[in-house]
Amino acid sequence: MSEGTVTLRSRKYMNNRLLQRRQFVLDVIHPAKANVPKAELKEKLAEKFKTDKDRVAVFGFRTHFGGGRSTGFALIYDNEEAQKRFEPKYRLIRDGLAKKVERPTRKLRKERKNRQKKFRGTAKVKAAEPPKKGK
Repeated sequence: MSEGTVTLRSRKYMNNRLLQRRQFVLDVIHPAKANVPKAELKEKLAEKFKTDKDRVAVFGFRTHFGGGRSTGFALIYDNEEAQKRFEPKYRLIRDGLAKKVERPTRKLRKERKNRQKKFRGTAKVKAAEPPKKGK
């Protein structure tokens, strides 16, 4: 093997019609490399399985002791709808298929809740805003 050669081997291949995907354990052999970027793995898998690289999800990679080998999991979805339906939200965000919901920090949410507990009725809305500084 030449410098930088990466070999992919799939094990436990399964056509999962219920989730509209192909799934398998992926062994990556990468001598003379610390590890292989997931983007590169997606491209190679898309080429090998004749599909779009955006439909490929790779995750859970662990490098074996001594390096040179990694094992992880790969999913190849049939279409984008199936991927959005069955793939966990955090992996969709990681792959750029969903937007991350921006919300206040946990501490701010708890402080707002506790301020609201001190009021009744419509005053709760005013209590939700943080107290003004200087008063």
